[in-house]
Amino acid sequence: MPGLVFLLTIRSFSLVKLQQCLLVIAFMAINQVKNQHLLWRAAFGPMAENADKLDTISQADLYKLLVKTSAKKPYPFEVANNLFDGVIKGVQDVIKLENLSKEQKQMMRTNSRDGLKTLNLLWLDKMINGEAQLLEKMSLFWHGHFACRVINIYFQQQLINTIRENALSNFGDLLRQVSKSPAMLSFLNNQQNKKQHPNENFAREVMELFTLGHGNYSEQDIKEAARAFTGWGFNGRGEFVDRPFLHDNGVKTIFDKSGNFNGDDVIDLLLERKETAIFITAKIYRYFVNTTPDINLINELACEFYQSGYNIQELLQKIFTSSWFYKDENIGIKIKSPIELLAGIRRFIPIDMENEDMQLLVQRALGQVLFYPPNVAGWPGGKNWIDSSSLMFRLTLPYIITGNTALTVSPKDDDDAMMGMPVPGDVIGKGKAFAGTVKWQQVETIFKEVKRNELLPQIAMALLQNTSGINLNIIQNNIQQDDRAVFIKTSILKLMSTPEYQLC
Repeated sequence: MPGLVFLLTIRSFSLVKLQQCLLVIAFMAINQVKNQHLLWRAAFGPMAENADKLDTISQADLYKLLVKTSAKKPYPFEVANNLFDGVIKGVQDVIKLENLSKEQKQMMRTNSRDGLKTLNLLWLDKMINGEAQLLEKMSLFWHGHFACRVINIYFQQQLINTIRENALSNFGDLLRQVSKSPAMLSFLNNQQNKKQHPNENFAREVMELFTLGHGNYSEQDIKEAARAFTGWGFNGRGEFVDRPFLHDNGVKTIFDKSGNFNGDDVIDLLLERKETAIFITAKIYRYFVNTTPDINLINELACEFYQSGYNIQELLQKIFTSSWFYKDENIGIKIKSPIELLAGIRRFIPIDMENEDMQLLVQRALGQVLFYPPNVAGWPGGKNWIDSSSLMFRLTLPYIITGNTALTVSPKDDDDAMMGMPVPGDVIGKGKAFAGTVKWQQVETIFKEVKRNELLPQIAMALLQNTSGINLNIIQNNIQQDDRAVFIKTSILKLMSTPEYQLC
């Protein structure tokens, strides 16, 4: 009898240990999914070199790491060193193109395309390989929010440097600097805004798209604000200038307040209105959390954002460290933008590319070319990223990038989207394949401790934020089984080529 009691005690103890082990495994799996959720939303997805460490670190510590690595002031891009470079590479907004010959115009467009192509690829590389992931992700958000499309490389470079320097600081400062950038003043026609002939375009977009949102201002507010912005422009050196001889010094009435307002006064008035905090917070919520807004939560966040004086980093801290951010209804439901998809694949599968320009054709085919937003409202996002042709291209993209499949989709030459301007990547032809060295050994290292019979579920968990719609048995039956390295490679490519991988 004592022996039986001892045996039952041992079995009971073993059962407890087994239950504890299962709980630990379950916790680690949930923790990994939550951390991947954070990396997809606040960054561009897990990187091969750290993807195997996401099951133990807490979300709070991971977010602290993201903040720490984005704390330094970003090194500015220097594709065009001065305005002269911008003129040579295409400055249709500063000089009159009608005074140039056909050959000179073509040369300017070609040089502009080359310069913007370089700027595009430099920034894309920062998203893929850069340490400051949170900064670059927030910069991509502001790049769409402050959508701007000018052919002058120097102006575009100035604007993206301004955005990256202020992406995590204060929205008021960012708004003011963007509003005074030659790129935006040129794009929204404020260079032509003079007291004799007010141009309302700049004032309208600053209110509707950058601050208040549609319906939170009157047409009279726009007319009066346009008068206040008269005189704002830029000089031949690409510097902001406030031209007093072009400014309307009369009394203006904006939001029921009257005075001899100038452009800075208008921005102050916009920041004073709580509708601005609500509009910006709602847009950030839809971009980083869920396209279906939670009105009560947004209003609560907006109130704190307003009270903080528009501190961007405080707002992001509240979002990314909250428990509701990691609820199931917010995980694996956002369609990746083309840039997120491209950068995410390349972060998980390191590749030394021989021709980086091929990525420009991918951007065009999927409908998101950096520095070429479709209009001043930016990219609409969400379900707009997907149609029948783009989805098929998305599903083959992992094979294309790793050089297993040639490009078979021609980019759409939509003049409305291209706005009549040249787009980088025109020289890349259909039917070509990516060339380069894929570092599969780095990827294999992620799963070095995983048993063979657990490989596919572990790979699926690392790549997909929602595996409920995946039948792993079907995938398992279509993967080469004999070699571990080949099994890992083919599993990754097949899982990345599923509809579920399009979501994060």
